[in-house]
Amino acid sequence: MSKKASATPPVIEAPLNEVVVAANADARQQLEVITLQDQHDLSMLATQLGYEGSLTVGAIEDEIRFYQQRTVECLLETGKRLLLLKQMTPHGEFANRVEMLGFAERTARRFMQAAHKAGKSATVAVLAGRSKNQKAFLELITHDDDVIDNLAEMDNFDRMSASQLREAARQLKKDSEFEAEKRTKAETERDAAEKKLRGNRPVMVPLDERITPFQVEITERQSLLEKCLMAHHQAVAALDSWHTAEVTAQPDYDPERYAPLPDAARAVLMHLVDATERTASLVGALQAKMDELWGTDIAAARQYLMRETGTPAGAQSE
Repeated sequence: MSKKASATPPVIEAPLNEVVVAANADARQQLEVITLQDQHDLSMLATQLGYEGSLTVGAIEDEIRFYQQRTVECLLETGKRLLLLKQMTPHGEFANRVEMLGFAERTARRFMQAAHKAGKSATVAVLAGRSKNQKAFLELITHDDDVIDNLAEMDNFDRMSASQLREAARQLKKDSEFEAEKRTKAETERDAAEKKLRGNRPVMVPLDERITPFQVEITERQSLLEKCLMAHHQAVAALDSWHTAEVTAQPDYDPERYAPLPDAARAVLMHLVDATERTASLVGALQAKMDELWGTDIAAARQYLMRETGTPAGAQSE
């Protein structure tokens, strides 16, 4: 069994407040008048300025951004041409020409510096398109490349003024110096630790460096030994000459008869004989010790020398 449809209640219109309606209408009319007046004033200003573009907020802001970039672009283009002009003019004439163009010398040099740096650095060239005013860009190029690279990574770089850039660069420099100091300290500590560790390990000196001092000492001692033996030879010759002169000077000299040495001369001779025998004994003991320790190496070295010089195997013993 179907239900009966319920009746829709009648819509009762709220009574209009005539006072409010009249007030709203009046306000809307006044706003239209104000808007029309503002639009008229805006058109008059545009005509006065010779502006023929779109008169919307978005369009005006886009054009402002465009000309902000063009401002830095014009700076760089001017700097390029100043550099070329300086290259083309004789020495001393450039300053006069810059003055004729209406530039202060300091301004011209800053423009030239900006153009030169933008030509060398890709980062600076990119930042030139992001900078919104000449002053901020000229502040930027006074800093080192590492500072510029760090500034370029800042999200708000394109909204920073010259003073803000200066402060940011100062802070970056402090941070960089702090990090450099930390690295230097860490490297110093590491070097000290490595040096201490090396000091606890035995120093491995190459064999050649350890052998060389022995060779030098042996050569010096051999030279001294040979001088001593030569002195003994000279002593024998001097004693013989003296004895011969003494004997031949005697009245009863007979060359067929042996003339013994006087006691004093014989004592000198025996002293020399004793010294020679002791030297020979030491040399013999040294040879025996070397044969005992390194006889095989000595024999092998002699065989090697004979092969190198072409000496027959039995020639040395003969």
